[in-house]
Amino acid sequence: MPTIATPRLLLRPFSARDLDDFAALNADPHVREFFPGVLERTESDEGAKMYFDHWERHGFGRWTVEVPGVTSFAGVVGLMHTPFVAHFTPAVEIGWRFARAYWGRGYAIEAARAACAHGFDTLGLSEIVAFTVPSNLRSRQLMTRLGMTYSPDEDFDNPRVPEGHPLRAHVLYRLTPASFLRSPGDTR
Repeated sequence: MPTIATPRLLLRPFSARDLDDFAALNADPHVREFFPGVLERTESDEGAKMYFDHWERHGFGRWTVEVPGVTSFAGVVGLMHTPFVAHFTPAVEIGWRFARAYWGRGYAIEAARAACAHGFDTLGLSEIVAFTVPSNLRSRQLMTRLGMTYSPDEDFDNPRVPEGHPLRAHVLYRLTPASFLRSPGDTR
């Protein structure tokens, strides 16, 4: 399992030592604003098991994001196979989740760029997707800053969210190696 260093961050494989911090992250209603709800500890641990299993089966997954000298757990970022069937699957998605104390510092975009670069350069992916609810503007802005493209005709209902739930509707973004903005000044 590779570790990736960026100018300010260390992306390391998610491990058992992260379970307490991961549970705290998943219990924060602000962090989980665009999810159906917060997670109890057992649910958070089940999510962690999914991360471990994905690394074991596929050789990639979610990394823990460290900020050396600041924190050993700022959040998680990484690539995973989309765990449901939709018009765009099978697909590999990028996802991120950071503790509120680390929002607004540029860590999410720095970590996401490193994860996408790994996906394209090391894993040889031809596309990476991301999705969220329409009102999650912070994530949508990050997707755009990565170079991802959005088309309204690809909006979908997330089958993992119950029918009738206000967060069921999702937007889909796509990223290819040619559209990937690898650095803040990359405008292609």
